[in-house]
Parts: sequence; C-alpha cells; structure tokens
Amino acid sequence: MPDLDTPLDVSEDIIGRYRAEGFIRMSGVLEARMLARYGAEITRLTLALNTQDKVLEQRATYDRAFLQVMNLWRSSEKVKQLVFSKRLAGIAAALMGVDCVRLYHDQSLYKEPSGGITPAHADQYYWPFASERTITVWIPLQPTPLDMGPLAFYRGSHQTAIGRDLPISDESEATITAAMEARGFPMDEAPYALGDVSFHAGWTFHRAGANRSATPRSVMTVIYMDANMVVSEPVNAMQQGDLAKWLPGLKPGDIAASPLNPVLWGA
Repeated sequence: MPDLDTPLDVSEDIIGRYRAEGFIRMSGVLEARMLARYGAEITRLTLALNTQDKVLEQRATYDRAFLQVMNLWRSSEKVKQLVFSKRLAGIAAALMGVDCVRLYHDQSLYKEPSGGITPAHADQYYWPFASERTITVWIPLQPTPLDMGPLAFYRGSHQTAIGRDLPISDESEATITAAMEARGFPMDEAPYALGDVSFHAGWTFHRAGANRSATPRSVMTVIYMDANMVVSEPVNAMQQGDLAKWLPGLKPGDIAASPLNPVLWGA
C-alpha cells in the first residue's frame, strides 16, 4: 500500500515541539483501512506468540500491563511492510535530525480488558547505546480513548536524568511520578483517533493507564536509532540481555548494525 512509503513533510514547528517536549502526537499519519489490515495480523501474532500463561490476577505489575511480542517483522511479511515503512522512518529521521535511521526492534503491546497500568519509565534504560538519538513510534490499532489507557508523556522530562536508573516497576511508578510532579514536568495525556501516532525520545518519561474498557488495546511500536549509533558497555542486566538479543554478534564500540538492524531510511 503506497501510503506506507509516501514521505510526509515534517514542519519545523513539529520538529521544534518534539525536541522541546520529548514527544509529539501526529494526526492522520496512517489510513484507517490500512491499520485494520495490519492490525488484524499483529493481533493474531501477538496472541499466538506471547508466552504469558497466568491469568491477570496472578501476574506481577509489569505483566499485568500488556502482552508483549517483539520483532514481529521476522514472523510475517505483512507486518514487515508496516515496520519497514519509509513514511514512519522518515518522520523519525526528521525529528531526531539525522540523515539515516536503522531499526532497533519492533514490539506489539496488547493491553487486555482490565489490564493494569504501564508504570512510569524511560525506554532507554533498557538499551546499550552511546547516544540519545533514539525514537519510538506508538501506533494504536484502534481508536484509543482515555479509558483504554493511551500513552501519556511527562512533557520535557527527557531533560532530566532523575529516574533513568529504574526499570518498569511499582517503584518506578511511585518514584518517577513524584519526581516529575516535584520538578514541574506536567503529564500530557490525550486519546488517540485511528490513524494518529506519537513519537517519543528514548529518555522521555511516560506511562499508560489501565484498560478500564471491555475492548483490548492493541498497539504496534517501532524503535528507531541513528544509523551511526555506537553500542555502549551495558550498565545493567537488561542492557546485557538487549545486546545479546537485538544486536547479535556486536560488542561495545561497534556500530549497531547487526543483521537485525537494517537501514530503513537514508543511504
């Protein structure tokens, strides 16, 4: 479908807002019929490939937040078309201010009815990268009103290092929320219409509410990085795991260019 690879002009206003606030919501980026087509496949694979075997009530906080499957592009040519979208990768490049971006990995996030909160956190805690030139696109596969738990951002929070040492947990929710409030980083929460997406920086703190509706909240994400990203020495066990799984064969000091990290935009 051509819209996936049709470039979208990103205005200087949007770029400026993204860099000041650490995130941007954009309306009508993808067509509703396209999302229905890809969404059905993403949901099917997420339900088929996730390894969660406990009911919600028996899970820890992280596992109550969503069912999660990564690198679906390797399991489906259809999903690969969406993940490799030049339209989305081009927006990511413009927002980061780089000429060329690589894929880090994709990730589906399926918040079941009555699924719990996604505690406050910053994604880059998990990534062994030497720079902050990372960005994630968050793509809801259905309209996502407030009662379904849309992604919410602490505006401008990419400018602080407080909380960057915390994984997703009850502790991160309490500590980061208190720190954001004390330092005047307001939470920006809004519903998503079908076709809306958001982009956020790796160090932008964000969270999502519980799914209080009777409908699953199905979301696809793609994480991009500067094509010249250098692998750093892991500083926690999560980064060690990411290095082995998503950057196979690489070591600190290498360009993050394993076979799992193709260039999606630029030369």
